[in-house]
Amino acid sequence: MIKAIGLSLLVLSAPAFASMEMAQKNACMGCHAVATKVLGPSYQEVAKKYAGQKDAEANLAKSIKAGGAGKWGQVPMPAQAQLSDADARRLAAWILAGAK
Repeated sequence: MIKAIGLSLLVLSAPAFASMEMAQKNACMGCHAVATKVLGPSYQEVAKKYAGQKDAEANLAKSIKAGGAGKWGQVPMPAQAQLSDADARRLAAWILAGAK
């Protein structure tokens, strides 16, 4: 029983650990950083902007996949259409949690 609980906790926390790796793998870190603005806003700035918004995770995941311009200035964010919906939501959840 204890092993099952421990394994469950490990599996549930895996997306948080995988998200930084996923952000690096998909070149997100070339334009974004956790706490400082690079070309695009920091993930912490994004989390603050979306804080308290209904459907924030779904909306951010949609923005990640579709890309766009104008929300954070004139520099466009390229679409990440290759991400599955689940991976885009996992990244969005990680970002909204402060990229921790």
